[in-house]
Amino acid sequence: MLRLDIHDRVFRDDTSESPTYHGVIVNAAAISRSYYEENYDPDKLNSPTCWSADTQVPSPDVPKHQRQSARCMDCKYNIRGSGHGTSRACRFSQRVAILPEEDMSKVYQLRLPATSVFGEARGGNLPLQAYARFLKKMDTPPVAVVTHMYFDSDSPTPKLFFKPERPLTEEELPVASGMVRNIDTIRAITLEFTPYNNVSISPFSEVDGFQST
Repeated sequence: MLRLDIHDRVFRDDTSESPTYHGVIVNAAAISRSYYEENYDPDKLNSPTCWSADTQVPSPDVPKHQRQSARCMDCKYNIRGSGHGTSRACRFSQRVAILPEEDMSKVYQLRLPATSVFGEARGGNLPLQAYARFLKKMDTPPVAVVTHMYFDSDSPTPKLFFKPERPLTEEELPVASGMVRNIDTIRAITLEFTPYNNVSISPFSEVDGFQST
């Protein structure tokens, strides 16, 4: 699987690195959450101790002895301060599938931390859900535009903002639309430790906020 890495405030794919990135957000998984008993290492694909595909209850794929609570809302790791500083030890995240502007036949997985997903617009800087709401007001599906992704220079950790760069051309639009349910796209938005046939996907034309309901 191809991945778009955002460590050290730099976008890195398999061919280049840059402080900004231009691509098409072609699909997204529902927001998930995961708890690692040991420190999370994004360079390793090891499974977390406990995880949830819907942020409500542990996934049925989590071994019973690893489930931290019957419901996420009751879990001690869902309390602010259970992680580093005031953060929660069980972290929200969202996987999105990105087509690079220069080659829309390729799909990259981008794993977004909660800070890049939630929050309100600040001076035109939009986290993912705020960006989704903006596009919906414009009656524009994300798959129809090239999105400019860039880092929040004021954030101590990598945090992304999104804004529309340009509409796709008549030639590009059917290519991008045809990738919405491509197997590589489904793989990109699937939790590595969740079978493909269990993943919850989000057709952007039907769902507000880049997440399933």
